Amino acid sequence: MAPGRRHRVLHAAGAAAIGLASAVAALGAGELVAYATGAPTAPVIAVGSAAIDLTPTPLKEYAVRTFGTHDKTVLLGGIYLTMALLAALAGLLAVRRPAAGAAVFGVFGALGAWAALSRPGAAAADCAPSIVAGLVGAAAVLFLVRLYRRALSGAAAHRPGAAEDEGTEQAVEGPEGAGPAVPSRPVGLTSRRTVLAATAGTFAVGALAGVGGRVLTDRRFDVTAARDAVRLPAPAAPLPPLPSAVHPPVPGLSPFTTPNADFYRVDTALTIPRIDPRDWALRIHGLVDRPQLITFDELLREPLEELDYTLSCVSNEVGGPYVGTSRWLGASLPALLRRAGVRSGADQLVGRSKDGMTIGTPLESVLDGRRALLAVAMNGEALPLAHGFPCRSLVPGFYGYTSATKWLVDLEVTTFAAFDPYWVRRGWDRTGTVRTASRIEVPAPFAKVPAGEVDVAGTAWATHRGIAAVEVRVDGGPWQQAELAADAGPDLWRQWTYRWSGASPGTHRIEVRATDATGAVQPEQRATPFPAGATGWHSTVVAVT
Repeated sequence: MAPGRRHRVLHAAGAAAIGLASAVAALGAGELVAYATGAPTAPVIAVGSAAIDLTPTPLKEYAVRTFGTHDKTVLLGGIYLTMALLAALAGLLAVRRPAAGAAVFGVFGALGAWAALSRPGAAAADCAPSIVAGLVGAAAVLFLVRLYRRALSGAAAHRPGAAEDEGTEQAVEGPEGAGPAVPSRPVGLTSRRTVLAATAGTFAVGALAGVGGRVLTDRRFDVTAARDAVRLPAPAAPLPPLPSAVHPPVPGLSPFTTPNADFYRVDTALTIPRIDPRDWALRIHGLVDRPQLITFDELLREPLEELDYTLSCVSNEVGGPYVGTSRWLGASLPALLRRAGVRSGADQLVGRSKDGMTIGTPLESVLDGRRALLAVAMNGEALPLAHGFPCRSLVPGFYGYTSATKWLVDLEVTTFAAFDPYWVRRGWDRTGTVRTASRIEVPAPFAKVPAGEVDVAGTAWATHRGIAAVEVRVDGGPWQQAELAADAGPDLWRQWTYRWSGASPGTHRIEVRATDATGAVQPEQRATPFPAGATGWHSTVVAVT
């Protein structure tokens, strides 16, 4: 590489490194301040949450479809990468115009402050982490650029000639006859080492502050011990164990009850809200005669009910994984609403989450006799943090986006005309009734199976309607009735099996469709999850050997 080009590359790399180090210092400072205001107010989290709210629905669906439950990790990675590029550009700009480079960090701080204040229920203090981050980033880049420019000036001033290599040591003559003295280092070389050390030190201190701030914040707001201390009362009328006949003994078939660790999670929360049950209270208000404020201890003193229920996400593609079954424990939501006294004309129940999410449910469906709950437990233990601890709502028959508010803190009885919840404002169907769905789980896609008899098995659901039949066909042939496992109730999925006889060598396509208890057959026509849930027959391709 030519000396001039090499010099330009090194110059650009040094300037970019200054910008990156300043950005790390800014983020570290923001994380430290977030120790006082909470993890959701940290600059990157605040900006990421605002980005989720501003993302068009098709792009959100693409992210869920492509990245699944890792969509938040991908989003945060994209934000960090974008920040790194902007920080590098800020460094390049700052070596020419220091004030302009500092202004980039000021804009970042202002953006973070706006994002933090845009969250529902935000307080003025929530913008502090981003403001401090912007100020620290601006100060750091000005300081490092000042050193860097001094280094460049010192190197230029000490260069004896254009042909002489920059940075070589020069012998300084001692007294006459004493010979050369100890070589001295040019000011430029010493200054560059100072800049390198200062840049590396800024990066290291910023990284340490960021990691330390996040750890301290997580520890301060950790509610694991409080969750572990919850003692769940026995249900007023315990449900019997589910019969073993609900689950066919077919290897590879999903368990009938989904373990908590495997239960799907699809939401917009970049950080899981952490609520100490001792500080939690649920407000029931709006079009009611007697507004209520219920503490967690008071909720546990209600007659608790058990509910075996299959919950599914509207983002689920045909044959997708975002569905699971649990035994839930909680207080009767209809009973609490009747105690509050619902006024005539109300037709929507809006749940509000600790993180500001709003979910609207048709009120008549909550009060029509179905077992809607304010759930406090899942499969025999207090709700996991990721699934809504300490309290969430459940209303059978609806996708989660219109029925299942996690980290619930507020219930408002209102009307559809008066308020559009979060997802409705983004174009999703207002009602969110679960569509009939079925999927093939065995054999797995593109599995190799021996010729002869092949076991085919899977799961179907049409919550709050139930499954009456499942049919299977191979290579577009006639539909054949699958054998249904025991029916545990209309609010639960139903598993099925089919013995495929005479499977011949070659590639074959297997399809499945279900009929709900009202007699409606699952439609063949494919529809995307947006705006009211996916439809279509699930299929899989296998190779018979």
